[in-house]
Amino acid sequence: MNQTDFPRILGICCRWCSYAGADLAGTMRLQYPPEIRIMLVPCTGRVDILHLLKAFELGFDAVFVSGCHIGDCHYLAGNIQAVKRVAKLKKDLAAMGIEPERLEMFHVASGEGPKFATVCREMFERTQKLGPNPVKREARAAWLAKQPDAGIAA
Repeated sequence: MNQTDFPRILGICCRWCSYAGADLAGTMRLQYPPEIRIMLVPCTGRVDILHLLKAFELGFDAVFVSGCHIGDCHYLAGNIQAVKRVAKLKKDLAAMGIEPERLEMFHVASGEGPKFATVCREMFERTQKLGPNPVKREARAAWLAKQPDAGIAA
């Protein structure tokens, strides 16, 4: 397995808060894993369950949605819709054979650059423990063969 293939993590960030938090993290020169790919959306309320599923289908090992704090949404309730969609999909992922821990919702304000960097590191560490996305069968099999704990499900 090539190091550039694993992990691939998608961070979907709202324009008004989380993306600005990511920008602040960069401005502050805070370190977070380069495997994180940021996708800018106007509001996390725009993120549909199909978008999240497509990210996993495309081979992302983990996905996080990061939006405004509850009550601070620029579009009033977009982040509340995103919380509900992420919670629903987390329940459905297990039935699909994908660990629900691969998907998470975070709330990061524009002035929380250090928190954004922490979120990225947390998702990176979580993904390292979970291994490659089960959709990537060959990479998953190679990773499982290298694991000392044979109790991990394929």
